[in-house]
Amino acid sequence: METKAIALLAMGLAIGLGAIGPGLGMGHAVASAIEATARQPEAEGKVRTLMFIGLAFLEALALYALVIAFIIMAQIG
Repeated sequence: METKAIALLAMGLAIGLGAIGPGLGMGHAVASAIEATARQPEAEGKVRTLMFIGLAFLEALALYALVIAFIIMAQIG
């Protein structure tokens, strides 16, 4: 395989695999927050705040994968 083709494959894997983990984590976090709110409605504000903070950290993981893909692209370009 050519070096450019391998780098493009690495970019695709970085984005694809880098999005799977945060995507599953976000789904689990939202499901848990909904369940917690259903069990204890008076704690909705605190649960929502903590969920959004956690979602921000999970989104940062996906952005790191995007940055790595851009670094790989810069190396081949």
